[in-house]
Amino acid sequence: MPFIRLDGMAAAAPSPDPLDVAAEATRGLRGLSTELTARLPRLLEAMRSLGDGPDAHTVLDRIVRTAAELVGARRAAIGVHHADGDAAGGQGLADVVTYGETDTDTETETDRERCAELLADARRTGTPSATRPQGSYLSVPLRVGEEIFGTLCLAGKRDGGPFTESDRHLVEVLATEAGIAIGHTRVQGATRQRERWIEGSVAVTQALLSGDAGEGPAVVAEKIRELADAVVGIVLLPEEGEGGLKVAAVAADERSGLLGAVLPARSPAVPRLLAGQPVVIEDPAADPLLGTGVPGRYGPSLMVPLSSGDRVVGVLATARERGARPFTATERTLAAQFAAQAAVALVLAGAQRDRERLAVLEERDRIARDLHDLVVQRLFATGMLLESAERQLDAPEVRERIERAVEELGATIQEVRTAIYALQQTPPETPPGLRGRVLREVRAAAVPLGFQPSLTFVGPVDSRVGTATGAHLVAALREALSNAFRHARAERIEVVVDATGRLADGRPSVRLTVADDGVGVPAGGRRSGLTNLVRRAEALGGSSGVGPGLGEGGRGTAVVWEAPLPSEGA
Repeated sequence: MPFIRLDGMAAAAPSPDPLDVAAEATRGLRGLSTELTARLPRLLEAMRSLGDGPDAHTVLDRIVRTAAELVGARRAAIGVHHADGDAAGGQGLADVVTYGETDTDTETETDRERCAELLADARRTGTPSATRPQGSYLSVPLRVGEEIFGTLCLAGKRDGGPFTESDRHLVEVLATEAGIAIGHTRVQGATRQRERWIEGSVAVTQALLSGDAGEGPAVVAEKIRELADAVVGIVLLPEEGEGGLKVAAVAADERSGLLGAVLPARSPAVPRLLAGQPVVIEDPAADPLLGTGVPGRYGPSLMVPLSSGDRVVGVLATARERGARPFTATERTLAAQFAAQAAVALVLAGAQRDRERLAVLEERDRIARDLHDLVVQRLFATGMLLESAERQLDAPEVRERIERAVEELGATIQEVRTAIYALQQTPPETPPGLRGRVLREVRAAAVPLGFQPSLTFVGPVDSRVGTATGAHLVAALREALSNAFRHARAERIEVVVDATGRLADGRPSVRLTVADDGVGVPAGGRRSGLTNLVRRAEALGGSSGVGPGLGEGGRGTAVVWEAPLPSEGA
């Protein structure tokens, strides 16, 4: 259906009784010809049916047909003006509704061309140029309140004669009633449009607060695409440390290739959006505001900030296909209101997720404390009682059974401590930087160890260590700390992550050292955990080994794990 602007009429008065309008028009027509008076019944009948349409386009179609039949015109057309102007500076028409003969003879073609000229001229000047009959052509403005909504053009009398003053008066009366009918229809359309956007906002809020907060951006992107009658909906989130905006969710009918794309900080649109200002773009593939490659199939686009209070938490973008109608002022306002509501819902959903996550972590901490403070201590006390009883027994068989029970208790204590350590691990989420992940592992080890290991970073750890190497390093750290609290019986542990190291062949490396003052590795002993560390390092082209610890005389163990890094210029 061709686009008819439906905004700006929320305060318009309801349509008056057509009979009242006709009575007023009749008073203004006194003194006119008997011919005009004789045609008034047809005018009244036509006016009664003008407003009986479900939408503005139906009403316009009825107006143009009625006008042609009323004055006997071969052809009629209504040109609807762009209320907001367009990229060409206000030229052109938002819609053209036509009625009449479709023959291709010279006379009909001339009528069609002349109507097009009159409509274009009226759009340029703001008023029709043929408000008086000009032979076989007549045009009058369609006013909705004080606004010129469009122009009604009539061409070619069927009887071959010219348009008369009576024709003009009839068409002007019809145009007055048509303006009222259009205004009434626009109010209804604007109301339905606003209700649709409000329902969309409510649906998004309910979905975010009742579902997985991690799916929030995708829900918002899909809803804006639906509400805006667009081909794509996009949610962009601020890119940490870079200042740009990264596409976090895309809703499209087909694969867009936009997910993960970045709108860089140097794009002129970014500072405007992060300052809370919307951006309207007619051609995103060529507009300098974006400064990035955008698929050429996208046309009129709208980007609005997702603002919660004074904070911009992201950007909501949507685009129609190339050649589609631009976004109206009302649509831009409704999209901004939707974005504000969606931003609040996203923030609330995130806060709700954080509360739920905190509750889970607190429960895990409570279980870990109970295991450590109650279960482990009772098992340890039971083991000591059995050891004491063992020394007082002479029967070898009983002593052997007690020894096995003590060993089983010791193994059980180690398993419980392992469970405590696992409970202290933070559930996986979007991983922070390497420093944050290392810090998290070291803090989590404090509960089973009974003390907080020290931690030192050397060099640009986050920027120099890649994702894959960082993941192996964190796993190696976890393994080394696990070995320490299982076997070392240490009182002090030092962790060092050094991004300025060098391998034996001179290549740059990242070196992880976990040193303790415990009992050390027994002579000839071999631990599976140390073997795993070696395998991880060698898989990356690095190495792993053990050395003297922190205790007096080198007592304890220092686990060293090292992996290569790319050269500085790479």
